[in-house]
Formats: sequence, C-alpha cells, structure tokens
Amino acid sequence: MKPATGAADLKSGAVTALGAMSGTSLDGVDAAVLRTDGVEILGFGDSDYRPYSASERRVLAAALGRWEGAAVDAASEVVDTAHMELLSRFDAVDLVGFHGQTLAHAPRTRGTLQVGDGDALSQALGAPVVWDFRSADVELGGEGAPLAPFFHFACARFISAEAPLAFLNLGGVGNLTYVDPRHARPESPGALLAFDTGPANAPVNDLLQTRLGVAFDEDGRIAQGGTVETGALELFLAEPFFARMPPKSLDRNDFAEMIGLVGELGDADAAATLTAMCAAGVAEGMQHCPEPPSRVLVTGGGRHNPVLMQMLEVSLDCPVLPVEAVGLDGDMLEAQAFAYLAVRVLRGLPTSCPGTTGVKASVSGGRISRPGRVHTPA
Repeated sequence: MKPATGAADLKSGAVTALGAMSGTSLDGVDAAVLRTDGVEILGFGDSDYRPYSASERRVLAAALGRWEGAAVDAASEVVDTAHMELLSRFDAVDLVGFHGQTLAHAPRTRGTLQVGDGDALSQALGAPVVWDFRSADVELGGEGAPLAPFFHFACARFISAEAPLAFLNLGGVGNLTYVDPRHARPESPGALLAFDTGPANAPVNDLLQTRLGVAFDEDGRIAQGGTVETGALELFLAEPFFARMPPKSLDRNDFAEMIGLVGELGDADAAATLTAMCAAGVAEGMQHCPEPPSRVLVTGGGRHNPVLMQMLEVSLDCPVLPVEAVGLDGDMLEAQAFAYLAVRVLRGLPTSCPGTTGVKASVSGGRISRPGRVHTPA
C-alpha cells in the first residue's frame, strides 16, 4: 500500500481513508475509500469485497459469544488474514479504519470484543491504522454501538437533506439512526438518536444454514412462499428489549431463541416468520423517533430482500427506500463509516455521544497504530 500524502498532512485538510467492515452476518469483509476532513464527505473512492470461505465462516461462528480461548484465537487469525489480503489491494491511502470482527458484545457486564490485530495490520500495510473503536465508549458507560450514526449525519448533509430522516442498517442485527440535519454538528443535542432495533438477517441466515446448507435467503425466495406465524411474532415482541428506551444495543446471538419459536414450522413459514420479526422490531423502534422521519433509507444486506422491504413499507408510515435512491452505496456504507470515523479519531473529534450510544459525554474512541510503533490511545 502506497500512502497518498505525507504524515504531516494528516493533521488538517482532506484525508484519503480506507475503511474495512466485517459484520455480524459473517459473509465477508467490505473495504471502501473515502475522502474526508472528518466533518464533511468530500468524495467516494474505490471499494472491494473479500468473502469468507465456508470453512472461515465456521471458524468465526464457533467463536461467537466467546471472550477468550482457542476459538477466539482462530477467529482472530481468520480476520487478520482476510483483511490483509483485501486491504493490500488498495494504493494511495493515508489512513485505515479497521473495525475487526465482533465476537461478543455485553456492554453492561463484560464489555465488547472485536478481534483483529491493528498493530500487525499497520506494519503489514505500512500505513496508520485506527482500530478498537468501541472500547472507550463502553468504558464510559455507553453501549459501544451503533457507531455509524456520525457518518449517517455526514451522509444526510452530503445528500442535502433538510428534514429529519432515518438510516436503517439491516445486517446481522438491525440498527436505526434518526438524523435531524438541521443541527450543525452530530454531537449537538437532538441531532442524532440511534439504537439497535432487533435481530435482522442473522436468525434467517442461521436457520437456513442449519436446515438447507445455504448462507442466506437470496432475494427472499424462501420467505416469499411462506406464511407468518403470528403467535411466534407476538412472543417475539413481548421480549423486554423492545420496552427499553434507547440508546440500546444487541449481541448477534441475544435472540438466539427465535430459532426455537419457529422450530416446528416448515422452511418457508419459518423464514417468513423470522423476516417478519425483523420488520416488526423496526416498526417498534420507529416509535422512539422524536418526530416522524420524512423517509427511511435502508442499507445493508436486508435491502436486497424484497419480502423484507415490502414488510417495512407496509408497517412504516413513510417512504422506505434503498440508500441507492439518494446516490449512496448500501453495500459499502459501513466500511465508509469506519474510514470516516478513523479520520475523526485521528483528529480528536467525537465518534459517539449520549444520543447514539448512551455514553455519558461525547467521546472519540479508538486506538492508533503506526508502522514501526505500538498502538497509542486516541
């Protein structure tokens, strides 16, 4: 990897940052280049994707919910290898934002764990790497998630939004960001409200992997042929999580019992019911918005599922659109977000605030590793 500018130039002005995201769906690593000063989006660059193999997914899945041990070490090795392979394809990059892979998330008890070695990645790439974005937020009483909202605020300004809107990310877990672009800064009170809405693609993926040996419900074809089991849906919505006020976050497997709720259903009915649970969780979450958003822009893999999108359109009282409708890339938005956050960490700008994670005060969270040095706190 060749740097775009000298190190001294990173202190101010525009930076070419490369962000990488490996989400809870365990499908692979997204990487995307963003040009930014840490406040405004100045331009989008190249992007790429490196899927996990079936064997790599099994290693990662075996480590979910674990905090230490051989399974965690094996997962970390998979994450490091995949990221080095993918990120080494890029040139003319000043800075890397490396999220790593979340294996366990329990902010109220043990904390949060994202595996991946930012020091090793920095040495291998020859570029500064910002990583471990969530720990500082959790240490200060925050949920540590979601972290994309500050970038969503920048996206709203980039598309010249004038009225409040929402970004809905449907990955393994769903999360919603309510953005009021009338505020000057994302950390301003009332500018952002963000929280996890509930499980999204993870339960459907896990069910279909176990039953049919397929990674996901492509184009919603399996759910399309099924009927929603309303009794299971009602039990799902009775979970205490939905009564909690935001900000709030979930671990990927917090709703693992959902599979049990549909255990006696056929494949199509089970997929339809789990998909309806995702949409219902979003509808419940929308009630927390300070005022109805003018539109919901959907990002993440869930937007490719027409059954899920139709369920959202029926249950929400505003237009529901993929983010491509406003010129953004829904496959790469989270990778772009960590490029953006990396620049903010480098410059000491906040990356989360009380409205996004419940942290006590705005915080800039992350560690910075530089070639030839060990990491330093941000």
